This record gives sequence, structure tokens and C-alpha cells, in this order.
Amino acid sequence: MKAILQSESHECGLACLVMIASAYGSHLDLPTLRRRFSISVKGTSLPQILHYAQSLDFSSRPVRLELDELKQLRLPCILHWSLNHFVVLEKVGAQKVTILDPAAGRRTLTMDEVSRCFTGVALELTPNSRFQSAEKKPRLRLRELTGHVLGLKRALVNILMLALALEVVALLSPQVMQWVVDHALVSADYDLLLLVVIGGCLLLVIDFVLRMARGWMGLRLNQQLTLQWTSNFFHHLLRLPWSFFEKRHLGDITARFQSLDAIRAVITNGAVTILLDALVALITLTLMTLYSKMLTVIVLTAVALYVLLRWAFYVPLRNAMEERIVLATRENAYFLETIRAVQPLKLFNSTPLRLATWQNLLTDVQNRDLRTQKMLLVFGGCNTLIFGLEGMLLLYVGGVAVLGNTLTLGMLLAFLAYKSQFTTRASKLIDLGIEIKMLSLHGERLAEIALETPEPNIAIETDLSRIEPRIEFKNVSFRYADGEHWVIKDLSFTIEAGDAVALIGRSGCGKSTLFKLMLGLLEPIEGDIRIGGTSIRQLGPTALRNMVGVVMQDDQLMAGSLAENIACFEVGATQERIEAAAQQANIHKTIINMPMGYQTLVAEMGSGLSGGQKQRLLLARALYKQPSILALDEATSHLDLHGEQHVVSNLQSLSMTRVVIAHRRETVAMVSRIIHLEQGKITEDIRLDADEVA
Repeated sequence: MKAILQSESHECGLACLVMIASAYGSHLDLPTLRRRFSISVKGTSLPQILHYAQSLDFSSRPVRLELDELKQLRLPCILHWSLNHFVVLEKVGAQKVTILDPAAGRRTLTMDEVSRCFTGVALELTPNSRFQSAEKKPRLRLRELTGHVLGLKRALVNILMLALALEVVALLSPQVMQWVVDHALVSADYDLLLLVVIGGCLLLVIDFVLRMARGWMGLRLNQQLTLQWTSNFFHHLLRLPWSFFEKRHLGDITARFQSLDAIRAVITNGAVTILLDALVALITLTLMTLYSKMLTVIVLTAVALYVLLRWAFYVPLRNAMEERIVLATRENAYFLETIRAVQPLKLFNSTPLRLATWQNLLTDVQNRDLRTQKMLLVFGGCNTLIFGLEGMLLLYVGGVAVLGNTLTLGMLLAFLAYKSQFTTRASKLIDLGIEIKMLSLHGERLAEIALETPEPNIAIETDLSRIEPRIEFKNVSFRYADGEHWVIKDLSFTIEAGDAVALIGRSGCGKSTLFKLMLGLLEPIEGDIRIGGTSIRQLGPTALRNMVGVVMQDDQLMAGSLAENIACFEVGATQERIEAAAQQANIHKTIINMPMGYQTLVAEMGSGLSGGQKQRLLLARALYKQPSILALDEATSHLDLHGEQHVVSNLQSLSMTRVVIAHRRETVAMVSRIIHLEQGKITEDIRLDADEVA
């Protein structure tokens, strides 16, 4: 069985199902199950796994057992692990157990280690009569992962032409040595010796020029691939729905993004000239055969042994690479999370514990690297031994041939030169084949992002100013995963254009989820949401968000000037419009009193500003869009009473539809209608008269 590693921290259950299905011949993949079964960031419960397994045509039997009863289970099966995780039990020995951990790969544990993690709950899965095996999906083409690259064919043709010229020079070089030894030296012909040496110098100059030209073109190709592939992939990443980023760690996305570098390195460092290397290897092999069949057999035997050696180490090295990527990703994600949360860590004196945990994660990575280096050490030693013995055998057999006059000394030297070229090319082709096969690991990781469906961006030929900012919820229902409770159920209400509405209710009642549905960050499972009578599905996320100005609870400022943050780095932003938005958000006077005014730089994530200043800047950013709908999620919670009153007064004068989530009386005072939510349903809908609003 192959270990399937989870891409998201909460999908260990799905990964276990993929492994079980693969063991019975149904080669599913994790993205397929992820699209088929929606799971929330809270993880998967055992009843949910039972439901998913039945959908995959498995009969399931959950059992509770003791540690010494593991041998009685039908393998492979799923074990409940460490109270919040699932693993696949692959093998049970006398003293050790082998598991497939979606978070760390194949692990062999002692019974004591198992007893510390196994909760005593297992799930046996067996195919039922409806179960059918499924073939593996065809591998993705590189073009599907990286997108189109302009000018690639021309660059490849130029490099191939230069490489071909270099190979011609390399094939002629051994002839110089043979002519010197067998002709110039034997006949003591000084003129011929000078002529041959001059010819050899000319070949060296040509070789130098060609190598410089190819190296320059290779650098340009590398830059071109880096810029275009990375841009294409990053463009696709930014088009993915918000839910994709919600379910993944930043470190995991970063690590997957870096897999592009591994693919690019293989392409630029060898795959470009793979056909040329094969052609040169074939030519040099032919020349070697013409010189001596016996010596050629020795060389081919050594190369065959190298192939076997490479193949023997392929699976261990691939597993090591996969495990290393997982461990390094976990360590990097923990590191980034620690840096982002350094303030609460210091306030709670938790930095020593955090440091110790990170050091353990780093030690796991280093231990994996150490085991890999040991394997590479053995591989390198065997490789040196094979070709060392080959060299000694060639010297003996070749020497015997020279003494027996079946070969001249010049022919032997030329053969050794061609042999060096052949083994170099053959080894390069073998290594490249293994590297390309290894790239499937990076391809699978990239496919987790590349195959995700981006947000639909329907271009509608509509003047957005004509769309009335009237919001309708029609029988909208939503939940974050199958089997979970409905966050919003059969919700219907209408917000008329120009209304100011407050959504109130206890935490967890569905207010923020309703906001995200209205903004197109989430899609309703049932029902429809309309703006001005047009479904937001038809309107499209770009047009919808052009109409709406938003301040969310977890919004962030970005590194740049205050003016750039207010304009959200819009090209061609005008100072008048920026200042008008700042005045509406009651932040203009604060900004002009700063040393650099609107050009004052904001540190990363807005550090250096007070909570109230951040919120007013975020509000100014929302108002800069001049939206027809303003959505605020606790957007004034950090303002003092005086500051909030100013902001509320300014917002009341704006002719736009306003929807706010608030608990403070001062915020609710600016609305004309209050909708009370409880468990995803409206329990009260109160319209206030003018006196109450005042």
C-alpha cells in the first residue's frame, strides 16, 4: 500500500479512505473525494467516515478492542488515533505495528508507542457487492500544471542547436589525442604535431564560445520559466475561492508553491537536451564498438549495474523525499504561526514551550535528512565501486589488447575518452529518468492547487450603477460539511435599497456566515441570493464585490503607505478621493498630523497603529470604492464612544444600503432596522421609526 498524505489538517479521514480503497483496487485520489464529500475545518468524525465509506460501496464494522486484539482485525483498517486523528493499520507483528499516517507517512511503531496513541476504536472496511475497482487517472501533463509559456519553443530550439554544435566538438576531441599518439609521435612529424595541436586549440576556443552562449541562453530560459510559470500558477492560486485558503495552512501552500522550482530545475538542467544526450550516447557507443567489442561489453555491464542500483534506491529515496516535504512543511507552518502570534505568546509566557515544540519539529526534519544522507552515502559508495572496478578492468583488458597489437595506444586512449562521454551521457539519462519519475511527487502536490476550480468570473455586460442595491435572501440554507448542523436554514428576507440594517444575535448564530454568503465568499447549498433582482451567481464575484464595500473582523492592512492602503493599492488613485474616504471614516485629521501625512508607511499587518486607527483605515478603504452596499462586521468595535459617534454620523449621511453586524448600542443606533438571528433563523425583525434611530 502507498501512504496518502493529507493536504489539509482536517482531512485525515478522507486520506485513510483513499488508502483503503486503493488497497482493494479502486484507485481514487484525495482531490476527488474532497470534491465529492464536503468536510469542515473542524475535521471528520467516525460517523461521517462510516457515511463516506458506505457511499464508496464499503461495508463497515466499527469495533472497540484492546491493544492485544489488534491481530484479530481485518487489515487494512482504520484506527482512531490520539483522540483527534485517523490512521490506517497496515501490518501487526509480534512486537511492532506498521501504520500509514496521513500526516507523516508509513511508520513502524512499538506496542508501547501504539498504546499511547490508539484510543481503542477501529473501523473495518470490506467491499460490498456494488464495489467496483477503478483505474488510476492518467497523469497530468506539465502544461496543465504550469499554463502556457510564451517563447518557450524558440528558446529550446536555440539551446538545442548550440548543444548539438558542442557535441560535435566533443566527438572530435578524442581524435586529436589519437592523431597525436598514433601519427605525430610515432613518425616524429613536428609539423603534423603542431597542426593537430593548433586544431585542438581551435576546438577549445569553439567549445568555450558555444558553452558561454548556451549558458547565457540557459539563464534566460530559467528566468523565463520562473517568471511565467510562477505568475501563471500564482494567478490561478489567487482565483481560488476563499474556502480553499480557510482550510489550508500558509506553510503548506508555500511548500506546494515551491514545488514549481523543483520541476523548473529538472527542465532547465537536463530535460531540454535529453534527446541530444541520447543521440550522443548512441554515437559514442557505436564508436566504442568499432574500437573494441570486449571493452564495450565491460562498459555496458557497468552501466547496467548502475541502472539496477538506481532502481533499487528509487522507492526508499522517493519515500524519504515525500516524508521530508511533509515534515518540513509542518515545521515551516509552525514557524510562521509562531511569528504571527508572538504577542500573545509573550503575554502568556509561552515562548519557551513554543520554542521547544519547534525544535522537536526541526529535529524531525534533520533526522529525516540524516537517514536520507546515509542512504545517499551507501549509494555513492556503490556507484564509486562499480565504475572503479570498471576502470581497472578496462585498463587490464585494454592493456592486454595493446600488448597483443589488436589495439594501438592511441586507439585505447580514444576509446577511454569516448567511454567517458558515453558513461557521462548514459548516467545523465538514467539520473534524469529517475528525477522525472520523482517529479510525480511534486506534480501531485501542485495538482492539489492546479486542479482546484477557481471562482466563476462571469463577465456580464451590465452597468452596475443600474443595479438597485436591494438584497434578497430566498430560502437560503448553508452548512460547512455534510453531516454537520445547518448554520443557516431556509432563511428568507429582503433589505430594500438605502436601508440600514443591523444583524444581531449570540456568537455562532450565523451572522458572519450570512455576511460571507452575501459577499460570495461562500455559496448557498440551497436557495439563492439576489442583488437588485439578479442572482449573485449570475452577477459573478467580481461585479458583486465592485458594488460592495466591506470591513470584516479579521481584515488586515498591508505594508505600504496610508494612502496606498486606503486605495487598496489601486493604480491611478487620486488624492482627493483618498482624502474624501478618510474624512468619511473620521481618520483624515489623524493622518495629516502624522510626520509623513498620507505617505506615512504602515508596517506589515498594520503593526504600529492603534486598534481604532486600523479600523478607521479599513473603513476608509471600504468607502474609497464608493460602493452602493456597505457591509460592516464589528467595524467600529475598537473605537471610543466619541469616535464611533462621529463615524456613525458620517455613515448615516451616505445614500447606500448598509448591513452591519454589531453588539454595541452606538453602532445599532445608525440603523433603521434590526434583524435578530438565532440558530440560523430570524426570530425578530424590528423596523425602527425615525425617533428611535435618532
